[in-house]
Amino acid sequence: MTMSATPPGKVICAGLGPGDPELMSVKSWRAIQDARHVAYFRKEGRKGQARTLVDGMLPEGVTEHAMEYPVTTEIPFADPEYNRILAEFYDRWAATLAEIAKTEDVVVLCEGDPFFYGSYMHLYTRLQGRAKQEIIPGITGMSGCWTASGAPITWGDDVLTVAMATLSEDELTRRISETDALVVMKIGRNLPKLRRALERADKLQEAWLVERGTMPSQTVQKLTEIEGEVPYFSIVLVHGQGRRP
Repeated sequence: MTMSATPPGKVICAGLGPGDPELMSVKSWRAIQDARHVAYFRKEGRKGQARTLVDGMLPEGVTEHAMEYPVTTEIPFADPEYNRILAEFYDRWAATLAEIAKTEDVVVLCEGDPFFYGSYMHLYTRLQGRAKQEIIPGITGMSGCWTASGAPITWGDDVLTVAMATLSEDELTRRISETDALVVMKIGRNLPKLRRALERADKLQEAWLVERGTMPSQTVQKLTEIEGEVPYFSIVLVHGQGRRP
């Protein structure tokens, strides 16, 4: 009697949504409930936001794989060493996940939506042809933030621009000037530069800053009222005015 080979598993990336566990999709929740292996990104020494979001959801006996970033903001993004270190990190974890997926499923947790500036994209490209993958979309963080602001981000034929505060001041100013509605991500130490760009584009007075959108510690404030530092994962919004009946 010939024994059949163990069926291969797959890498399942579960989008967790913007932060409120109740905004997670049923499909992601089911994948987490059935998981035997769960992987998630985190800073060294931290629990990690993605792991925190699934507290109380993981099944008993699950094997956890904490993918700890070797570098975050210690080295400038433009430094070739930054890219080299991160590339090695993603290479290593892609190989690890592919090995697990030879025999079992492994669920990778991803805040927001995996294909919207998610770190999983770097694993996704490396796993092509090496492991079967399933991507479960999630509500984006920016969607949670503009809902928290209490006003529609776009109306009618408004054009929405999503920009990173890591761009140069001139580039930010140009993008802000040319759009109707605006989302700016990755704030942190880039806030002074972003303020200047918004002021140059004559939109500083219209800007809102949302921290930890949809979470218990959420704050929504006019950007002009903010003093001091803000978290890297804050979002700045400028609402469109568009055509209204």
